[in-house]
Amino acid sequence: MTETDHAAGWTLIQDLPGILPTRQRRSQETTVSLLEAGAELLRDCAFDELSIDELCARVGVTIGAFYGRFENKDAFFVALLSLAIRRGLAAVDAAVTAGDRAAAGLEEVCHEVVTVVTEVVRRNEGVVRAALQYKAVHPARWMMVRETGAGMVERSMPLLLARMGRGRRAAKERTVTFAFQMVFGTLINAVLNRPKLVGLHDQEMIDRLALAMFLQLDHEARAKPASRK
Repeated sequence: MTETDHAAGWTLIQDLPGILPTRQRRSQETTVSLLEAGAELLRDCAFDELSIDELCARVGVTIGAFYGRFENKDAFFVALLSLAIRRGLAAVDAAVTAGDRAAAGLEEVCHEVVTVVTEVVRRNEGVVRAALQYKAVHPARWMMVRETGAGMVERSMPLLLARMGRGRRAAKERTVTFAFQMVFGTLINAVLNRPKLVGLHDQEMIDRLALAMFLQLDHEARAKPASRK
């Protein structure tokens, strides 16, 4: 890990809930590595099946090193989930504020927004699955995921509304919100059920969801105000 990678990684996670404080650089690097490895392992196993032994072996540290950074396995997951949320919102922020989009139309922006959201879910597939599977036991964790989705909608809303014309703002906001509901629902279904037709990691998933979002928003943008009698 380079000096830049270490600084960026530790800065991102140092104040996350679930992580015990540490000042030594090597200890900080280990914390980052454990979180990265945990997210990878959860792609292929349930949280209950996640082995601390295997996690530590993958990173090349002792079990004692794990418990020197996380109070327990639940605290580790809270840190994992919090990191996924922080990265997800940062990715949406970066996409919304990047570059000059004066010439970008609604269809292009829909595709970009759906791409970013899908990539966030792909990167955190196992974490999202675990939060959903255990929401009956830990409802607050799934609520964190839902609030993150709402945050993504809020951040993307101005970018999309700007390409839907003036007037009828409430109706347009409702349509944007529903379009995101469709996107999130489809992605979560793909995480849980791994459908064979179009999977989470297929480019077709992004293309079809982006098209569906665009068609809904474009239809709303073209709708005429109801005439008053």
